Amino acid sequence: MSDKPSVLFVCVHNAGRSQMAAAWLSHLSEGHVEVRSAGSDPGAEVNPAAVAVMAEVGIDISAETPKILTVDAVRESDVCITMGCGDTCPVFPGKRYLDWQLDDPAGQGVEAVRPIRDEIERRVRGLLDDMGVPARR
Repeated sequence: MSDKPSVLFVCVHNAGRSQMAAAWLSHLSEGHVEVRSAGSDPGAEVNPAAVAVMAEVGIDISAETPKILTVDAVRESDVCITMGCGDTCPVFPGKRYLDWQLDDPAGQGVEAVRPIRDEIERRVRGLLDDMGVPARR
């Protein structure tokens, strides 16, 4: 276990929203937050449109792979954020649970995914502020 705060992002396929959120948090926190992402039914690959729009802002998620949600991932995280997809996480006392209602980028092109990326960045910056962790400009 780390002494850094930890955040878990969860969506069904762990292929779009949760991957972008994890990448934003890793990038903006500059390593000051332990970041995880997972899905209840992981996809085969990260959404190519999500990879493309993150590359536009200089964040490479092309090597990421969808991961299965485990009880341990929830247990080891201080904050668990579901991405508006109806997932239920195991509930442990002392954890903070949030649900971010966001459009699903699945099957969408980059034009539709850009606003989702930008909204995720806004929310991640707010989360860092709430956690008292400085964000990269």
